[in-house]
Amino acid sequence: MKQKLVKGIHSFQRGFFASHRELYHQLATAGQQPETLFITCSDSRVDPNLITNSAPGELFIVRNVGNVVPNVDLPGGTAAAIQYAVEVLNVENVIVCGHTQCGALKAILDPESVAHLDYVSRWVKSTIDVKKLIEEKYEHLVGEEKLNAAIQENVLAQIEHLRQYSFVADRMDAGKLQVNGWVFDVGRGEVYDYDPDIGEFLSLSRL
Repeated sequence: MKQKLVKGIHSFQRGFFASHRELYHQLATAGQQPETLFITCSDSRVDPNLITNSAPGELFIVRNVGNVVPNVDLPGGTAAAIQYAVEVLNVENVIVCGHTQCGALKAILDPESVAHLDYVSRWVKSTIDVKKLIEEKYEHLVGEEKLNAAIQENVLAQIEHLRQYSFVADRMDAGKLQVNGWVFDVGRGEVYDYDPDIGEFLSLSRL
């Protein structure tokens, strides 16, 4: 695997970097000016730059298990990155992006499946709080349908968590910061955006 990665670096240097040398020079001298804070899961199948066809420097990416926006009383790297993106980099957009087959939400629905993983268990218990909502609102669903509902509700919950940060809420209320909730369907390559007017996730490919 290491040799594969090294070959990839050589290919990057000879290919993409060589043909985008001016872009990287600008990023190195002028610094980053991303337009969007992209909060997503650590899952290796989710590649924000690839999905959105974004160039280096356009996305400020934050990743953790379950695409979590922690409560304001839980400091850490994610909260620090959010504040830096909003208050220092002045991003104009925030996207919280979940994805199908998310292991974190599977763990929420079936805690015993990760009971032997101490750190995973503690993370999902302390940061993902949609289990009760899923049990009450989606009791009639089973299997993948229930998991997909949990994935969507988790994205919406993280958007609500964002508003707990005063520097986010103030900019949202002033119309200076737009927040969207997405779900990436890994198997289909589709991205669904939450439409608050109708309360549903709609495919962006239709726009």
